[in-house]
Amino acid sequence: MSIDVREQLTLPDLTAQFRYTAHSHRGAVRKLNEDSFLAALPLFVVADGMGGHSFGDRASQAAIAAFAAAFETDDPAAAQRVLDTIRLANEAVLELTAGEGPGGAISGTTLTGMAFVDVGGDNNYHWMAFNVGDSRTYSWDGRTLSQMSVDHSAVQELVDLGHITKREAEKHPDRNIVTRALGADGEVDPDVWLLPAKGHQTFLLCSDGLTKELSDDEIARIMVFHSAEVLRETDGLPMTLAERLVNAAVAAGGSDNVTVVVVESDMIGASLVGVGGGEDTVDRDAMSNQLEETRPRA
Repeated sequence: MSIDVREQLTLPDLTAQFRYTAHSHRGAVRKLNEDSFLAALPLFVVADGMGGHSFGDRASQAAIAAFAAAFETDDPAAAQRVLDTIRLANEAVLELTAGEGPGGAISGTTLTGMAFVDVGGDNNYHWMAFNVGDSRTYSWDGRTLSQMSVDHSAVQELVDLGHITKREAEKHPDRNIVTRALGADGEVDPDVWLLPAKGHQTFLLCSDGLTKELSDDEIARIMVFHSAEVLRETDGLPMTLAERLVNAAVAAGGSDNVTVVVVESDMIGASLVGVGGGEDTVDRDAMSNQLEETRPRA
């Protein structure tokens, strides 16, 4: 499944232009695609059903359905509503195995997303990022790919403790063990943070099927040369960046399902004057403490 959309929002003192592409593939090994995604303003989400567990595909679909139902227009979202929907998505996944009892079926999914939100006040338009599990969100400045989210995984905890390096984590036997997921507990604990929407910004969301096969350097190399590759493609529609990344991961082995969402935004307008004096311009007193307390680790 592929998506390639260009959209423009006319907001007070601001024109917001977006292009978003998305692609998902079951990979070269798996018979079923347990990944799901949502790419529709104001929300972009990737969910990866937990492999080897019952209803993994249904878990990711249930999580995405909760977001799709909660955000049916392309207007900027309310930050608190995004938080509330993460909890609703967790409840939806839990309901899949309600009544199974001890030792019954297990269902779960990771989640990573970006929402275009209006937090009110001056410089009110922000990107709200969130994640649960090891699906990732990156930022891209045209040359450098930076991982924004922090994996909720056993190997990331070993990296944080200094027991293994990040490179060793890529091949560690426990690299598939996540420490947080939707459907694991009655209360979900997402990382959530806010970035001012300003100028040109690009974000990459992906399931771990991409990062299992391609290093960050390899992903960045594909992104650097994507435009040149598009110019060389003369047959049919040019390949989107999301398709190119997914196809590269499948060609590299495709040991897992692979899903990629790429979001580009351009903010044009007077309301951007003065934006950028820090990572966050939000008055926290008017919002949930969760936005302050669950920022990703450095």
